[in-house]
Amino acid sequence: MKIAWLACCLVAAQGAAWAQDVPSLVAKQMPELVTMYQGLHRSPELSHYEEKTSAWLAGEMRKAGYTVTEHIGKYADGTQAYGIVGILKNGPGPTLLIRTDMDALPVEEKTGLSYASTVKMKNAAGQEVSVMHACGHDLHMTNMVGVARVMAAEEAKWHGTLMLVGQPAEELGEGARAMLSDGLYERFGRPDFAIALHDNAGLAAGKVGITPGPAMAGSNTLYVTLRGVGGHGAMPASTKDPIVMASQFVLAIQTIVSRQTLPTNPAVVTVGMINGGTQPNIIPDEVKLGLSVRFLDETVRKSILEDIQRTADGVALVAGVPADRKPLVEVVSTHLTPVMYNNPALAARVRSALVAAVGDENVVNLEPVMVSEDFGRFGLEGHQIPTVLLWLGAVDPAKIASGVPLPSLHSSVFAPMAEPALRTGVTAMSDTAIALLQ
Repeated sequence: MKIAWLACCLVAAQGAAWAQDVPSLVAKQMPELVTMYQGLHRSPELSHYEEKTSAWLAGEMRKAGYTVTEHIGKYADGTQAYGIVGILKNGPGPTLLIRTDMDALPVEEKTGLSYASTVKMKNAAGQEVSVMHACGHDLHMTNMVGVARVMAAEEAKWHGTLMLVGQPAEELGEGARAMLSDGLYERFGRPDFAIALHDNAGLAAGKVGITPGPAMAGSNTLYVTLRGVGGHGAMPASTKDPIVMASQFVLAIQTIVSRQTLPTNPAVVTVGMINGGTQPNIIPDEVKLGLSVRFLDETVRKSILEDIQRTADGVALVAGVPADRKPLVEVVSTHLTPVMYNNPALAARVRSALVAAVGDENVVNLEPVMVSEDFGRFGLEGHQIPTVLLWLGAVDPAKIASGVPLPSLHSSVFAPMAEPALRTGVTAMSDTAIALLQ
């Protein structure tokens, strides 16, 4: 199924080796892809609200010749998700899933770019927030469009089924679960393997990175409510002050990783939210804290959760809190993201394809990181389906060489170097897909 706008590319590419064909096809697309990227960057949508974004991506897949289904996914509360699937069947052979995420973040952009986002929208709590693609999902979607086109144009070089997945709500760790809960594999077939990419804020544009085995941490969100006995700020002895308890709790849990977890087991415990009190002269009845736990091993996660519960109980006990006011620890099961595990055998195959695509000097072996990604859920429980997520360099090499501090993902000033990153990403992912579907 050749797409018309690439016909001229195919004529020019006839007789050349396939490893040369893909870069030629990618080069023809680059001006349009950069324009697409900038348009997506201007128009971000929050998790659960990717209505226009998903419709745009579905439309681009259809133009490239894919059979597309929209509105795939059910969240835990029963609401519909904006997941999409594009299928391209090309004879007998394996099925390869390639995923992109689509959602943006509640961040006010401060890059100063001509195509910077000025979007504001209401979040789930009804608050108006600024929205920005501060994690590069706009880059990922544009990359997917480029790959979709190349794979449709290069059907003679591969066999099997290509399943392109546009996943919502990655930033909340809910999108992959929602799509699987809506019968993704029952409806569209179970893939033999799955791959994805993510831009990297510390890797030079033009390079790709890969990590066999555990590559990204699992994460779990929990809320701890320290309940006291409120009263007048001038009479603290008649109260059980939950603000003091919360302060003690935050300090106490710093030893969970440093003194209660084996140094060989990487883990992070972060308190990212504290809510309590209404005015300075009132001691409140309770304080609520939001925590995230990150881990590379499920046993470590369970142990840390037990340590958090024990620490909260201990702080309350020392403060003399009545038994009926013990702390409440709520582990949010819908915000549990598994460890991103790159199947070593598949990672070796992907690495070989990457070297052939962009050169050995541009393929970097990277250490695991403690950020999280729910793409691993597509591998199912126990890593039944081999998965690999690779890193795509997105930073100006000159900035890396200068030694200046680089903005991280989720920063208000994060700005990928789009053109070389897209050129590398589309080439690398297309060549990898062809190699896996030989």
